[in-house]
Amino acid sequence: VQLQASGGGLVQAGGSLRLSCAASGRIFRINTMAWYLQAPGNERELVASITSGGSTNYADSVKGRFTISRDNAKNTLYLQMNSLKPEDTAVYYCNANIMTIGGGYDMVYWGKGTQVTVSS
Repeated sequence: VQLQASGGGLVQAGGSLRLSCAASGRIFRINTMAWYLQAPGNERELVASITSGGSTNYADSVKGRFTISRDNAKNTLYLQMNSLKPEDTAVYYCNANIMTIGGGYDMVYWGKGTQVTVSS
């Protein structure tokens, strides 16, 4: 199983970006998916999560600005980021709890990060 994240880049404060994360491989079922960020010198922290049924959870710092969504048919996770601030600058990682074909339990998978830089 692989998670491939894309969509990062450089944007001015107030701008928008949309991150995508596509899961591939011998996937039987994807449960909760999430986005995390890690700023230089800091620990990785949760940005937002979404269950297979569509229930969402957001960090207080992004509520009202970011929207997490998923396309279960495409095994793809999204993060729409609006009203970006310089403090949103970080490497963003996608995460998913996945049961593989032939597997009997969920395992946690991480994508390689995608850099988001917001200039003031």
